[in-house]
Amino acid sequence: MTESGAEASRGRRAGPLWWGRPRSAVLDVTLGVVSALECAAEGVPFAAETGIPVVLAMLLGVVAGGSLVLRRRYPIAVVLVAVAVMPAQMGFVLGTVGLYTLSATDVPRRIIALLAGMMIVGGFVVSYLSFLPGGSEDDVPGPWWFLLLLAALLAVVVTLPPVLLGLYVGARRRLVDALRERADGLQRELSLLAERAEERAEWARGEERTRIAREMHDVVAHRVSLMVVHAAAVQAVALKDPAKASKNAALVGDMGRQALTELRTMLGVLRAHEEDGGAPGGGVRAAGERPLERVARFAAAAAERDARLREEGTEGPRLGELEQLVGQSRAAGMAVELSVEGEVRAYAPVVERTAFRVVQEALTNVHKHAAGARTRVRLAHRGAEVAVQVENAAPAAGVVGAGLPSGGNGLVGMRERVTALGGGFVSGPTAAGGFRVSAVIPERPR
Repeated sequence: MTESGAEASRGRRAGPLWWGRPRSAVLDVTLGVVSALECAAEGVPFAAETGIPVVLAMLLGVVAGGSLVLRRRYPIAVVLVAVAVMPAQMGFVLGTVGLYTLSATDVPRRIIALLAGMMIVGGFVVSYLSFLPGGSEDDVPGPWWFLLLLAALLAVVVTLPPVLLGLYVGARRRLVDALRERADGLQRELSLLAERAEERAEWARGEERTRIAREMHDVVAHRVSLMVVHAAAVQAVALKDPAKASKNAALVGDMGRQALTELRTMLGVLRAHEEDGGAPGGGVRAAGERPLERVARFAAAAAERDARLREEGTEGPRLGELEQLVGQSRAAGMAVELSVEGEVRAYAPVVERTAFRVVQEALTNVHKHAAGARTRVRLAHRGAEVAVQVENAAPAAGVVGAGLPSGGNGLVGMRERVTALGGGFVSGPTAAGGFRVSAVIPERPR
């Protein structure tokens, strides 16, 4: 049931006994009283014709007419009572209302047709006998078939209108009930769809937050690690070699500007989320806005934002920038070697970005945990996949690390990136005391 329908049902007062509402009980009692009075009045001439006591005839009329009160509960019984009192020429209101009620219910059509036929036959017989002056056909002026036709016409006219009206009202009521049930079912389905859409949107927002956090971790960790290494180098050679110190200071500035540029891009995406009101479930719902409308608005805004970012070329780093990445680590004092195997070709942006971030995070970990260790970066272009491997030797004895904090999220983030694309990721120490990170990423359609 819809919300308005449920509120209407809660506000509707139930009637006594089998009546759904008090006004239905009042209507039936009123009709029963009217029918009882009519039958009681018609019982007087019936008593005079049959010779039975008037009080008994009127009492019979009151009981028969009063049975109309039961029309909603026992419609078939009410019509049978009307058929039974037809020979006494009473029960017009009883028969008319009873036939209407019976036709409007869910009683099988064959029963309605049978009882309506009984009413027509009874009405025909009573009408025909009442038309005979003196009770004999010999006293009928004119052709005898005229009275038969008139009696049949009168019985049909009295019986068919309430039956047809009841059938129409019953069919219309059933149609309205079916439409209401269908509307309630659709409302429930829409509510379920809205809830699922909001859940999916919330899940998508969580994934977006995780992705942005992973990107920020990769960018900040790598850039700041290099800045710390260069700052340490500046401190070590500031007095001995001012030229080299100046060069390292310039590199620190370049790293800081690059980090700020990439952070500005990340924050721009976050601000776009705020301008769009956030995902459903996290934003502010506009007045009168339905759940599906809110989800659709968020989805449209997200699609528009993604299209704008693609047009602006913010697809992230590519494999062609690995040489520059390795060069930055060399400038920070790392002995790193880059080797490329296979035929160089382009991949989908997400594949190249993931491979680049794996190498970037692996080099950051070398700066953190194995300063000064020789490192080898391998990039292999295979048939339907690209593979990267970063392996560093054991750090030299007595070499102190850069003192950078580690949150333990680097390897987890790399694994999440690779497995999200259906690839494989392996990391762990080597037999020589170093550390190795390997990732194989399948090619995706561009």
